[in-house]
Order: sequence, then C-alpha cells, then structure tokens
Amino acid sequence: MSGSTPRALPPARRSWLPGVLTVLAVVAGVGYRLGLLLSDAPPTNSDEATMGLAALHIARGQDFPIWFYGQQYMGTLEAYLAAPVFALTGGPSLLGLRLPVLALYALFLLLTWRLTLRLTGDRWFGLLVVALLALGSDRVVKNQLIAGGGYPEMNAAGVALALLAVDLAAGRPGRRLARWAAWGFLAGLLVWVDPLVLPYVAAIGAVLLGFRWRELRGAAGGLLGVTVLVGAAPMLVHSLVAGQAPLDAMLSAGGADASAGWADRLHGGLVLGPPLGLGFCGPGRCATWQLWWALALPVLLAVAAVTAWRSLRAPTRAAPPADTRVAGAVRLALVLAAAATLAAYTVSSAAGLTPVESSRYLSCLLISLPALLWPVWTVARRGLFRPATDRRGPRRTVLGSVALVLLVATLGSTAHATWRAAQTAPATRAEEARHADLVATLRQLGVRHVRAGYWTCNRLTFASAEDVVCAVVDDELLPGLDRYPAYRLAVQRSAAPPAWVAPAGSPLAARLDERMRAAPGGMDLVTLDGWRIYRPRA
Repeated sequence: MSGSTPRALPPARRSWLPGVLTVLAVVAGVGYRLGLLLSDAPPTNSDEATMGLAALHIARGQDFPIWFYGQQYMGTLEAYLAAPVFALTGGPSLLGLRLPVLALYALFLLLTWRLTLRLTGDRWFGLLVVALLALGSDRVVKNQLIAGGGYPEMNAAGVALALLAVDLAAGRPGRRLARWAAWGFLAGLLVWVDPLVLPYVAAIGAVLLGFRWRELRGAAGGLLGVTVLVGAAPMLVHSLVAGQAPLDAMLSAGGADASAGWADRLHGGLVLGPPLGLGFCGPGRCATWQLWWALALPVLLAVAAVTAWRSLRAPTRAAPPADTRVAGAVRLALVLAAAATLAAYTVSSAAGLTPVESSRYLSCLLISLPALLWPVWTVARRGLFRPATDRRGPRRTVLGSVALVLLVATLGSTAHATWRAAQTAPATRAEEARHADLVATLRQLGVRHVRAGYWTCNRLTFASAEDVVCAVVDDELLPGLDRYPAYRLAVQRSAAPPAWVAPAGSPLAARLDERMRAAPGGMDLVTLDGWRIYRPRA
C-alpha cells in the first residue's frame, strides 16, 4: 500500500538468508567456470600455450623464466602455479594450466565479499556484488580463465590489498606486522606480474600512508619496504641486469609507439571499453543497446567519489570514527584507481587500434565494483524501504526506483552476456577436438619438426608436450616471432625436412598451395578437418 511501511523480514531469516544465497552464488560462479573449462572453453591460443610451456619447463627443472617468453614484462606467476599441477598429473594439459587460475577466481569472489562487508556492513549488498561477479561474459571469463599472463591474479591480489588496508588503516589489533608484510609482498608481486595494477597499488598505498604514517616510521615501515622488494625481486634483478624497465617495454608493446586518432581512442576507451571490460557485451562485439554502461560509468565514478569523500570527512558521532573514515577512504581509493585505469587506457593507442581485444586492460575495474555500486544500492534501499513518516518520501521513491532500474539493468545485461558466452562452448570444444586430431596425426606420421604461423606454433608444441616442435613463419613463409628461440634452432637442425602446418583457408595455406602448384611433386598434402599438413619429399 502506498505510504505504508514495508514489511521487514523476521530477524532469524535476515541473519542466515543472505549468507546462504552468497554461498550459492559463489558455487554457481565457480561451477559455471569449471563447466567451461571441462568444455575446453574459453578458446586457447599460442600466448596461453607459451605460459603452459614455461610451466612445463619449470616442472622439469629445465628453465625458470622471470618474464613471459619473448618479452621483458609480465611476470610468469601463472606458470609457477601450474608447474606443480603438471608435476602431479604427469604432464601438461590445458585443464591443468587453468585450474590454478580458477582457484584465483574463487579467491577473488570470497575476498570481494569480505571486502564489501568491511566497507559497507550490508550483507544483502555483498550478495549483489558476488552475484554480479559470479556471472561472466566472453571477455570477462577470458580474463579470468585464460592463463595468458597477469589478468587472473591481478583482481584477487588487488582485492586482498584493499582488505588488508582496511584492517591496517583502522588499527585492527593482532598480527599487524604480518599484515604489513603481506601487503608489501603482494604489492611487489603485483608490480612484477603486470604494471596495469599500479593505480590500485598507489591509491590503496596512499590510504595506508594517510592513516598510519606514524606507524610506518617504525618497524612496520621497514618491514613493508623489505617485503615490497622481496615480492618484486624477479623484476628488480632482471631490470638491473638487462638495463630495461618493464614498464617501458609494456608501453611499447601496448601501442605507445603506434599511432591512433583521438576519435578512435575516445570511442574505444570510453564507449566500447567499459561495457566490454565489465562484462556487458557478447563474444567479440558490443550491440548498441549494450553500450549504455558507457554513459552510466562516468556518473557512477563521480557519485561514488563524492559519497566516499563525505564518509571520509563526515562527523563520526554515531559510528566508530576509524572504521567510518577508513571505509570512505578505501572506497575513494578504489574509485580513483578505476578512473586512473580508464584514463590511462583511453589515451593509449591500444584503445583506438584494437578496442575489442584490448579491453582486457580494463580487467581491474572489477575490483572497484563495490565502491561504484554502493551509492546506487543505498539510494534504492532508502527510496523503496523508507519510513512512512519520511517527508522526503516521494522524491526518495523516485530516486530509489531509478537506482533499482540501474541495478536490475546491470544484472540483466551481465546475465544476457553470460548466456551468450555459454553458447560458444560447444563450438570451442569442437575446435579443440580438431586440434587434438592434428596433434595425433602429426605423431602418427612421425612428424616432429614443423613450420607454422604464430597462432599455431606454440599451441601445437604445448599440446604435444614438445613432441612436435614448431618454428614461426609469416604468411610469406619468412621467419616470424619465436618466443622460445630454441624451437627454431631445433627445426633448423632437423635431419628430415620440416613439415608445414596451416589452418584451412588461411593466407598461409593459400601461399603453400601456390608453392605446390609451382613445383608439382615437391610436397605431399594431408588434409584434416580445419587443417592442412604439407610434407616436403626427401
């Protein structure tokens, strides 16, 4: 009835219901992703296979790489996490490579739920955040499940930094030195893994400095400095030896030395980037109606920043001063880090040149989701569940209805994108079966050395556990980028002429077909579903 006080849930139900639903949401999110992994989805590629080969070498004690093979940035933490799995299971596999990143996703969900409760104290809002993160569009699950370097671990570790900062800044007693050590180690580790997370490390670190600068002048500061160095040790040692900063290498590879117009950058960064990066779009594209989040995000950033600042500066007579101010400060840090991440991506050429694929650089924005949506949730709750005596009732009801529509639209858009992503799993599994047939055929033919394109080579080598070694060529049959140069050397030293492998219908296959027509009898052709194998005659 209009104007009446909404009926509240019984106290007993309020106590256990959000917790039970949150557990179900976590199970659903992990179960959905496990189902994708068992269906060989999302599709793998040679970059992920490169991380798998690094894990294989670590498991064998053959090599202990600091950086992703073929470059001097992006740490190989995922390879070190997968190496014990390979050792226990007796060899490399795509599932074994991805199981550690699935565990990182589960940890991300749990830590985000805990952080949301520490920042807001609202378990129903914590359920909403976990439910959103349990869903997963094509781009989001790729960031979370493909072990291609950096993205799966950044979110879990970033939320852990924020959660530790809440306890440290609020002065929570017990194991403080251990918390300082954990924060420092994680911060250093993240800088080694991927500099993309630097805005979050800097913003959350500023909160600690602002609240605990006196404590940092003592043993805590010394321990923090040491543990940061320990976490970043692989990067620091290599930088000193090689004389190159990883950030410079990353900026160069990300398009800092390329050219893209400002119109393309702004469109890719501010229009396509937010809905793609936060999970509102279908596989590989954004429909026009899915771009609404690009309009909502700047408003949410501004509103969340203002409300967080008010919490930081508001009188604290009705609440514990430290907890209230710290929660506001951490929420503000998360908002500012999100804004800095979005701005850095927008001004990069990657946003203009490859906006769909490069939207993975916005993966960290999910860390800020509790801070971004908290004002919306608050307005919806106050507007729809207000006292009957509230004189500002009509206005609050209107604002609450608008906020509720925004929350429902967010859930609905994410659910639709998740449904679209799940529909691609059968096709991905069929393609993986065709690739497995390729590996089996090469083994049956006794082919051990091949030449192929970049997106074929390391994937083939990893899938065969290095039984088949591949050297990269471009579409003109010239040498390409070999991330692991030893493979090219092995192909060059092969006693038998190396075979050529190309996807059916590819430019490389067309070029090899031309060579066969120009020199009849020079090569034998083996055709498979989706693949072509060219075997030079002795």
